[in-house]
Amino acid sequence: MSYVEVPGAKVPIRMWTDPASVEDVAMQQLRNVSTLPWIKGLAVMPDVHFGKGATVGSVIAMQGAVCPAAVGVDIGCGMSAVRTSLTANDLPGDLSRLRSKIEQAIPVGRGMHDGAVDPGKLHGFPTSGWDDFWGRFDGIAEAVKFRQERATKQMGTLGSGNHFIEFCLDETGSVWLMLHSGSRNIGKELADFHIGQAQKLPHNQGLIDRDLAVFVADTPQMAAYRNDLFWAQEYAKFNRAIMMGLFQDVVRKEFKKARVTFEPVISCHHNYVAEERYEGMDLLVTRKGAIRAGSGDYGIIPGSMGTGSYIVKGLGNEKSFNSASHGAGRRMSRNAAKKRFSTKDLEEQTQGVECRKDSGVVDEIPGAYKPIERVIDQQRDLVEVVAKLKQVVCVKG
Repeated sequence: MSYVEVPGAKVPIRMWTDPASVEDVAMQQLRNVSTLPWIKGLAVMPDVHFGKGATVGSVIAMQGAVCPAAVGVDIGCGMSAVRTSLTANDLPGDLSRLRSKIEQAIPVGRGMHDGAVDPGKLHGFPTSGWDDFWGRFDGIAEAVKFRQERATKQMGTLGSGNHFIEFCLDETGSVWLMLHSGSRNIGKELADFHIGQAQKLPHNQGLIDRDLAVFVADTPQMAAYRNDLFWAQEYAKFNRAIMMGLFQDVVRKEFKKARVTFEPVISCHHNYVAEERYEGMDLLVTRKGAIRAGSGDYGIIPGSMGTGSYIVKGLGNEKSFNSASHGAGRRMSRNAAKKRFSTKDLEEQTQGVECRKDSGVVDEIPGAYKPIERVIDQQRDLVEVVAKLKQVVCVKG
């Protein structure tokens, strides 16, 4: 489908989904965003749903301002995937050992490594910029500096919620490794700190929603936020790179005879800010639950822990600010999913997948998400599908 335009206060709301299918609270959030004085455009992806602070699946283009709540608290959250030389024929009948080895190598939930992971020991890890990145830690907000030790130990860890590590097959039988994570606790604490700072600023006092408080250009608060934001986005990128390195090491050891090789890793943020130019304007584009889909950009759009995921290539549609959805998108809240579904439902909906099937992950059940095929179909003018993946192992925190 192409987009549907819904009237907004200062800009129209371009929606790549049926507006009638969007929950009222999410539509109100979008209308609120359209009132911001600095806004130049608002695009809404087909995985749209209500989010804390700002709508998930929204792409907000502003001039001279950025809204930290519209990035979200998991700054730089995103996906990485890589195709391997393995095929379905190389896999054992029981994948429980593989799942166990992944969980041993990569801490999940609130877990962390005993000490900092040495990226130099990881095959193919892009170490350029690593020392410079940690050297800039002294320049981030004083309020979170006491978290340095935790940040170093959480680098290369999964977290919980909708984050996952998967071992997948594409339609040709090739094996892919895929994972989803962000900037861990350090990103959350930086986001919380700056959201609080923005809400105190005088120019935000008359906003329709205090969660939409912004920083404006050429102020010390904006400079401080941009510094910490870009550092956290880099943390998230390195976090996924280390996890992928650890994941590849596990696969090499488990499939020694196959002498596994890996293609270049595809990686993309979906909670972040980028400086981009549209219609002759230099804009700050915030994607919360959206990936960049510029012409030729590779991206990853996952479903849920029992459905397929897609590797895509962007078509460069400027009406969406070169964006596409970040996943299937939730169709019910975590609490609603826990009330609606049981562990028996989870077992049925994740049949054939080696994964947790206990009450702790019922809120991540496939039934709590929108159908991924429909979400992909609604953005055919934003991306083309390169590969469809189906997980056989899923690790959750």
